[in-house]
Amino acid sequence: MPIHILHLHSTFAPGGKEARAVRLMNAFGDKARHTIVSAMPDQLGARDLIAKGIKYEIAQNPPPLTGKPSVRRYEEIARFMRRFDLVLTYNWGAIDGVMAARVFGKGLPPVIHHEDGFNEDEARRLNPVRNMYRRIALPAANALVVPSHILEKIALKHWHQPAARLRRIPNGVATALYTGRTDPRLIPALQKRREGEIFIGCVAGLREVKDLPLLVRACGGLNTRFKLVILGEGPERQNILDAAESMAIEDQVFLPGYLSEPHKYMGLFDIFALSSKSEQAPISVIEAMAAGLPVVAPRVGDIPVMVAPENDAFLAPRRNEVDIRDRIETLAGHAESRHYIGAQNRERARALFDEAAMIASYARLYGEAMGRPDALQ
Repeated sequence: MPIHILHLHSTFAPGGKEARAVRLMNAFGDKARHTIVSAMPDQLGARDLIAKGIKYEIAQNPPPLTGKPSVRRYEEIARFMRRFDLVLTYNWGAIDGVMAARVFGKGLPPVIHHEDGFNEDEARRLNPVRNMYRRIALPAANALVVPSHILEKIALKHWHQPAARLRRIPNGVATALYTGRTDPRLIPALQKRREGEIFIGCVAGLREVKDLPLLVRACGGLNTRFKLVILGEGPERQNILDAAESMAIEDQVFLPGYLSEPHKYMGLFDIFALSSKSEQAPISVIEAMAAGLPVVAPRVGDIPVMVAPENDAFLAPRRNEVDIRDRIETLAGHAESRHYIGAQNRERARALFDEAAMIASYARLYGEAMGRPDALQ
């Protein structure tokens, strides 16, 4: 009998945590079946990444995961959770699943909470009310999982989580797929290259915390020919296009939307770039590293310890247009440096961020929580 897992997501739109959750679902195969709840019911695009043959359903009319604190709502959530063998909750938007276990824990399956980072409202400063709420709720979780050193420190210091219940599991990707073979048809704008032109890639949700208009403005100041491709979906799309128009580079900035299977297109780029206000351990950076790209980004989250030492000089000390522009400009003019740094990043990704280790760590954690250590391996 397969294990029945309930996934309580803040959103199930395509993004880093959703892609990881789906990769785990695919890896567990017929050993598990899954029920998915999104706190934003219309955000379900990540289900397109679920492999054929995986048994899953989108819950119909589940109890709401968001709203004012309510004993009645917590009781409804807890009653719903009792149907399953394991409950996985993701990010602040699903923390009420953990609070329901705190208030109505009797007879509930094990609960494991995952925190992957923050939105705009906590990008600069942690919210003290949310900190307190997490301190109250999280003791009900069998474990708290984080992907980065930064989040591990926050959980210990600000959420008062005991080290024994805290697990840091680095994100990983299928590095063996990044062989250099790409499909230019996936991004038509990159099928032709002008002399001296560089291709800059970015994979990110089009959200305010990613501050992608800043990346557009940085590229707008380049002295070299370029095309900037930003892959993702989200509410900031028009602001990004407006920034391109204001810099008079609207014919050099492309937003094709979200594309799956990054190993088929990441190698089309010469440089990978981010401009985020907040990150933790972005999967897109690991994908770029696996594809052999140099990375230009602010020094946020774990990015400085993720990239190869040779890439360090291309992480901007200040998160502004000039510092990001200058680092892209330098790489644009030195193809040998791009290739050398990219090769070092590729080797580091294979050594530290392969998904086989990540999958094994999650399978072991989930199995131990249920008292069935080998159930998902």
